[in-house]
Amino acid sequence: MTVPIGDQIIALLPRLRRFARGLAKSMADSDDLVQAACERALARAHQWQPGTRFDSWMFRIVQTIWIDQMRARAVRGEADAIDPEAQPTDESVRRAEARMSLEAVQRAVNRLPEEQRAVLMLVTVEGLSYKEAAETLGVPIGTIMSRLARARAAVQSMTGMSAGGHGGGNATV
Repeated sequence: MTVPIGDQIIALLPRLRRFARGLAKSMADSDDLVQAACERALARAHQWQPGTRFDSWMFRIVQTIWIDQMRARAVRGEADAIDPEAQPTDESVRRAEARMSLEAVQRAVNRLPEEQRAVLMLVTVEGLSYKEAAETLGVPIGTIMSRLARARAAVQSMTGMSAGGHGGGNATV
């Protein structure tokens, strides 16, 4: 029995939102991106091939729409506005420090080139293998490895954190 495509999309929504948030940098833009991807997937459901990874197909749709939006913005001459979202304050010192570390990592990730950000999100956040990420993005595995290494090094450099979490926080990328 095959799971209907709508049910598969619903199950994948949290992961799609995380990936879109990593690309778009703002919650509003990422929500719009996910909505557009879901609409496109439903309209083109006949293009998905059963037996292939549905999540990779959906991640590719999200990335393709994002690239199209960035190109359209460039043509229109729009600036890439970052929407800083305030997080509620917390009374716990440990939570405040963790939040500051997380925000530093988020800022660093947002400053990465789009290609590195996409690879970082797919591999470290979504848990795709290098091969799956390469297939999703349509690039060689070596490119995935190179982009991921550069992204990790850049985030560590920008945050002052080592891979072990030194530098004031426990965040690792």
